Amino acid sequence: MSMFLRLATQSLWHRKSSVIVAFLAITISVFILLAVEHIRHQVKQNFNSTISGVDLIVGARTGDINLLLYSVFRIGDATQNIDWQSYQNISQQKSVAWSVPISLGDSHKGYRVVGTTKDYFTYFKYGQRQALEFAQGRAFDGVFDVVIGADIARQLGYKIGSKIILAHGTAQNSFSLHDDTPFTVVGILAATGTPVARSLHISLGAMEAIHMNWKNGIRLPGKTVSLDELTEQDLQPKTITAFMLGLKNKITTFHLQREINNYQPEALSAIIPGVTLSRLWQMLSSVEMALSLISLMVLVAALLGLAAMLLSSIRERLREIAVLRALGMGPWRILLLIELEAVLITSASVVSAFVMLMVIINGWGDALLANYGIAVSGNLFTLSNLYLCLGVFGSGVLISLIPAITAYTRALHSRLAES
Repeated sequence: MSMFLRLATQSLWHRKSSVIVAFLAITISVFILLAVEHIRHQVKQNFNSTISGVDLIVGARTGDINLLLYSVFRIGDATQNIDWQSYQNISQQKSVAWSVPISLGDSHKGYRVVGTTKDYFTYFKYGQRQALEFAQGRAFDGVFDVVIGADIARQLGYKIGSKIILAHGTAQNSFSLHDDTPFTVVGILAATGTPVARSLHISLGAMEAIHMNWKNGIRLPGKTVSLDELTEQDLQPKTITAFMLGLKNKITTFHLQREINNYQPEALSAIIPGVTLSRLWQMLSSVEMALSLISLMVLVAALLGLAAMLLSSIRERLREIAVLRALGMGPWRILLLIELEAVLITSASVVSAFVMLMVIINGWGDALLANYGIAVSGNLFTLSNLYLCLGVFGSGVLISLIPAITAYTRALHSRLAES
């Protein structure tokens, strides 16, 4: 067997130029396939883990996906707000362990502002129940304190102590500014790869304060409110946009969801985040399949190139086949020799692509999270990747049967001619 392997490697070395081209083509295609599949799996996992540890999200009566989009992904707007009294009634239910209110409606340079309480930084989880962490600073204390996400700090160059002017509404460029109430950055959250990294967080009292001299979306001319006056005002909100609930017992989730959906004082909707996230991802499945199909076609093209290279070499190796036949090598051994050459090229390509992807992910993983919000695990030793590599290896063996059978046929004809 060692002699057979040495013969295959020497044969490949003799045709090293064409072999290198085939090796590079398969390596690049396998790299693309592994990268697309690994990142696709990681993006799906990150998507489904955008929010975790939250049992129910409650908002005004609307569709499940719409409620998820504006409350978690900060996309779109609520149909209407929820009365503060309704929030208190539901959050005081015996089955509720904690509740976090959310008030939306303002922005800063296209980034959404979230009015909430300090409990948000305690109970909001993402990924595998990972808690929010502060890269710098602390949670808000004062009325005009703001905590920003990692993406905002990086892209806008904000630091602790930076002054920020919020805008009324959610437009990218707004002329309705709360310039009479500037905020100070007191905290910067660590990167999460979730919409939290692209949000500004202020207190519910601050959300009320900046709208105190506004009416119907327009600031009242000549009317300003000083910080001293604000301390004497009741800044408890009258309405909020949505709220998150954590329950003492998961068994009560569906029961409380039905109660909220049938809540009499006002029309409310309660959704289970995990279920709605899965439904939303299914709507994107066509894009997911398209990416997989493209990477698969690239691999097929490279394997066909390998088969073409081996097939074209058969004509150049007629003398080599004749010598091998003269040395007593049978047609089946010649077929196995061609197969072994294909196995060596394919195996080397799969290993090289795997190592190259591992080096790139471990080297640039932090950059992907910081620049694109994609948290990619450096662990490539997964069952799906193993099946993928075995599939590539098997495909290479199968497609190389074409030149191998050709070599076998020529060797067989040579044998018949000799007899």
